[in-house]
Amino acid sequence: MLESHGSWYRKGLHDGIPIGLGYLAVSFTLGIAAQVSGLTAPQATLMSLLNNTSAGEFAALGIIAAGAPYVEMAFTQAVINLRYLLMSCALSQKIAPETPFWQRLLMGYTVTDEIFAISAAVPKRLDPFYCLGAISVAAPGWALGTCLGIVLGNALPGRVVSALSVALYGMFLAVIVPPARKNRVIAGVVVLSMLLSALFAWLPGLCALSSGTRIIILTVLIAGAAALKFPIVEDETHAA
Repeated sequence: MLESHGSWYRKGLHDGIPIGLGYLAVSFTLGIAAQVSGLTAPQATLMSLLNNTSAGEFAALGIIAAGAPYVEMAFTQAVINLRYLLMSCALSQKIAPETPFWQRLLMGYTVTDEIFAISAAVPKRLDPFYCLGAISVAAPGWALGTCLGIVLGNALPGRVVSALSVALYGMFLAVIVPPARKNRVIAGVVVLSMLLSALFAWLPGLCALSSGTRIIILTVLIAGAAALKFPIVEDETHAA
């Protein structure tokens, strides 16, 4: 029996709670950076509501502080956030072909590293309302943390702010470890990704590439190799 959109939305809300809490902690440092760049609390909060990307927002703040033109801002954001195009393409293979365009459009707004991870882990078909449920918790957490960073950032000790900035990494580990423990292929891909990412950060020439470009290259190479070596049977993935 097919589940309703409401059921999928509630599942997304449930799974998005830890992501929202992690975003609340991590975006605190973004709020501090926004204040340094001259943004007010309402401006920074709106920025975080419309842009669910930490790397993109930190880069944007630097561009705003430098007074660079809008063209440079647009180009920088396109390069930094290009990896979300790959994630969106991957998730598009998990939804039903007859999914309306407006649902696909809203689903695109929800794509972040963490929401992509929990969405990709959903067995078989994925309903866009699952992603909408997750972002309904995650986006307010990200925006609220940014606002609190501006309002309260200077009142907290430096060690506390530093500790908050690493909370996202712990949350992301909590997302990828359970499926890696259940599937040896996923575990191998995770380990290989970490090793190659470290090499790309140190090897001459490759280390000069932006972090977003390195992520895109590694994603295509590793995901492509894993798909060829360990293909998933179509019926098992997309059974109704």
